[in-house]
Amino acid sequence: MVANYLIGLREGLEAALVIGILVAYLVRTGRRDALPQLWLGVGVAVAASLAFGAALTYGPRGLTFEAQEAIGGTLSIAAVGLVTWMIFWMARTARHLKSDLEHRLDGAVAAGRWAVLVIALLAVGREGLETALFLWAAAQATGSTTQPLLGGALGLATAIALGWGIYRGALTLNLRVFFAWTGAFLVIVAGGVLSYGIHDLQEAGLLPGLTSVAFDVSATIPPSSWYGTLLKGVFNFSPVTTWLELTAWVAYVGVTLTVFVRVVWFARPPAARTPAGPATPAAPATPAAGPATRLSAAV
Repeated sequence: MVANYLIGLREGLEAALVIGILVAYLVRTGRRDALPQLWLGVGVAVAASLAFGAALTYGPRGLTFEAQEAIGGTLSIAAVGLVTWMIFWMARTARHLKSDLEHRLDGAVAAGRWAVLVIALLAVGREGLETALFLWAAAQATGSTTQPLLGGALGLATAIALGWGIYRGALTLNLRVFFAWTGAFLVIVAGGVLSYGIHDLQEAGLLPGLTSVAFDVSATIPPSSWYGTLLKGVFNFSPVTTWLELTAWVAYVGVTLTVFVRVVWFARPPAARTPAGPATPAAPATPAAGPATRLSAAV
């Protein structure tokens, strides 16, 4: 449940920040007439995400066991790929997110108010589809639907509250630190989802090594115990792990976490160059910042 809460919190906060940036920019530039289209795009994105989650949950029912395992394993690995891309994408583009969104929004407003709907749909829809797929994969790995959905819903609710607080200027959040630590934790969670996906493909007969067990600690860590349930819910830990699952987990977490730490914690930002020349006059005083400008400065 903790992992799913974190997934909902991180993805929901990304979506909340995107919505806040778009709303703030429209308000600041006097384009409130495009707000209905923006909120309509957000609503369509949420509905599409819910429909995608329902299709993942109820679509494979009625298929053979092997077919369900093959679909589950493939989608679990796809979820790992998406969340990995999302983690590194946010690490690279967080600094330029506001300017990129505002540039796209300028072009959308120039093309027509309904183009704003497309911007909101694509920006929020990507986060929603990623969330639905990863929560579904986590539910498959833990064998429970209630806890992942509850954790994800609580995370989304927290993200909405944080996003609103940031927009109104009541909260300040170091987004670089937040996305750095949650990204590192999600790499470990994604490693567990990858291991589970490999196990599904082994049970479907698409990958070998189902009977080649690397370790079996089910006697020490019973799956029904509270600590076994906790490890399963947070890290997707399996007491019985095959060599292929273990190899995939070690390779993914070892490589991905190393690269992520180097990119986020040890990457040096490019030094700003200031060309020599005559001193520029001081900028005129600006009016007091409202919610829109406070959000822009915070992000």
